[in-house]
Amino acid sequence: MTAAGTPVAVITGASSGIGAATARGLAAAGYHVVLTARRKDRIEGLAAELVAAGHRATAYALDVTDRPAVDEFAASLDRCDVLVNNAGGALGADPVATGDPADWRQMFEVNVIGALNTTQALLPALTSGGDGTVVILSSTAGLSTYEGGGGYVAAKHGAHVLAETLRLEIVGTPVRVIEIAPGMVKTEEFATTRFRGDTERAAKVYAGVAEPLTADDVADTITWAVTRPSHVNIDLLVVRPRAQASNSKVHREL
Repeated sequence: MTAAGTPVAVITGASSGIGAATARGLAAAGYHVVLTARRKDRIEGLAAELVAAGHRATAYALDVTDRPAVDEFAASLDRCDVLVNNAGGALGADPVATGDPADWRQMFEVNVIGALNTTQALLPALTSGGDGTVVILSSTAGLSTYEGGGGYVAAKHGAHVLAETLRLEIVGTPVRVIEIAPGMVKTEEFATTRFRGDTERAAKVYAGVAEPLTADDVADTITWAVTRPSHVNIDLLVVRPRAQASNSKVHREL
């Protein structure tokens, strides 16, 4: 499926936002990018864009919560040098007292179990290649909590712990484990998905914030971390917009 000799980077959740931007960044850095997401049309369009620009790209429709499908995908690869676990997202902003357990379960399945599935399936290839990198895209929500974020915070804490534990367990192998934890990022879908299509409520998340992070900002950070010399491991990198001092303290020009 992939070209021998060219390093391969698998990006999950590559159909939009940070995932798509990361695919562009790693493709420009010389990787054959393998784009995975559930929305086949989106990743095929992005792959065509990258190929037209002279890069190597392949699209593979995949639901990271479907373990047999993930295993089948892993078996289709000739090699894997980088895995960017980007697939994830938030649902709702209800307090713990009234939060929907189904939302919590779905967030945990995608943000944690999805990353676990792809990491387990691709770790043998990452290790056998002699210079592998696993990237976990967590969030500042994985480091501290905020009101109304219980389910998402719990899921991203799980992603953070996955990265931290894996790094301890595989030390001594030729695989790095990098965690990138973004703060406020304004993408076309994150807040809208969280609030189930309520664009007015989604817009309020960023109201008055002069310059929230963009998908390109985070992708640039991921690409920088991945392309460090192989003996350099960026254990945890927190990136926020200047206007955000913490999850709950944001400067708004209203």
